[in-house]
Amino acid sequence: MLLTPEGGLAGVFVSALLAATVVPFSSEAVLFAYLRLHPEQAGAAIALATLGNTAGGMTSYAIGRLLPAKAQRKLEPRTLGWLRRYGAAATLLAWLPVAGDALCVAAGWLRIAWLPALAFMAAGRLARYLVVAAL
Repeated sequence: MLLTPEGGLAGVFVSALLAATVVPFSSEAVLFAYLRLHPEQAGAAIALATLGNTAGGMTSYAIGRLLPAKAQRKLEPRTLGWLRRYGAAATLLAWLPVAGDALCVAAGWLRIAWLPALAFMAAGRLARYLVVAAL
């Protein structure tokens, strides 16, 4: 099943979803390998990788939303100042390894508007996968 284009697309989605969590995983390598085998599926593969990775990022965002807002006054580190300053636009960098996971959680914790955060997260992740596909 995984050797078919459709089965491989499911693998691209799952790998991208897992990579957007704290699970150390390289969705870029999976996408790259899939596109080497099925270049005609580039559009679908990039879309599913973006969707899966964005869903994982929004899961981290939701976890951040579950943290008590009142804890912000006591625990907010100085480094989150730029996230407050740039708001949802800062989540454009959520594709970065390790830091991106923390950024998604922090965006939820700071109660940054979810719809703009979703849009910026998706845009950053799409750009990353387009670069991988171009390679």
